[in-house]
Amino acid sequence: MKPDQPFNKKIELRLRSMELSFYRGTTTLTPVVYVATADLNFSLNAKTSLQVKLPYQAVTGTLAETSGLGDISLCVTRAIHSNEKFDVNLSLGSKIPTNNSDKDIDGRPLPMYYQTSLGTYDLIAGISLITRRWLIATGIQHPFNENGNEFLWSAWEGGPNSVAYIQKYANAKHLKRGTDVMLRVERNFRFSRLNFTLGLLPIYRITKDEIQLGNGERVKPDGTTGLALSGILTTGYNFNVRSGVKLLLGHKIVQRDFNPDGLTREFVSSLSYVYRF
Repeated sequence: MKPDQPFNKKIELRLRSMELSFYRGTTTLTPVVYVATADLNFSLNAKTSLQVKLPYQAVTGTLAETSGLGDISLCVTRAIHSNEKFDVNLSLGSKIPTNNSDKDIDGRPLPMYYQTSLGTYDLIAGISLITRRWLIATGIQHPFNENGNEFLWSAWEGGPNSVAYIQKYANAKHLKRGTDVMLRVERNFRFSRLNFTLGLLPIYRITKDEIQLGNGERVKPDGTTGLALSGILTTGYNFNVRSGVKLLLGHKIVQRDFNPDGLTREFVSSLSYVYRF
């Protein structure tokens, strides 16, 4: 379901590959997120592949600077139909947390924007259609547990930052994220070595996030459901049949009103190197 997937019957897409990417994302507040990711793809057989993503994440902002291993992604993809005009692939995977989203600074719990892990075990499933000109994919992501985040406004009373600024971050104590569904639509423009894609990525949260208040009561805040829409542009250059580079740029068009999970981004950029074995 990732962007910029090539369709070419002259190159076996099921070959093992490695992609190293460097990502920078600005948020609606001060945190800036940096991620270096190793994306490894293994062929299990002629129609089935395994993807493993290992990210290392660093965040810098007004409240703190954090870093650490991000959530590990595992995904098995099966080609369920293939002909000369299009491929249809089915994917099933999971995100595995590397910590409990409980990083703090000077004993004060940090908002989710500063966490290097979502702190939950997630199930991801989807289906994609790939042709020479189009990529259309849809999927769902469902978290199964609440995380260990402890961020509440009250924990920062008397701290170095103003109350008004702290309250720009949503309370996220023991956050359980809602379920997301997505649809990626992308138009490809491919030449001998150079390629471009233009696409839209709408993600709709269909169930409310849930948090715990200071008194122990669990609530589902309004504004956590709804649409988050981004426009995506990618360009790539192939040095040869085995290796190439890619640049991805993404800009927020529509954002949900309330984001305890800290996943909102204003603008993202990612530079990748790809090698096919």
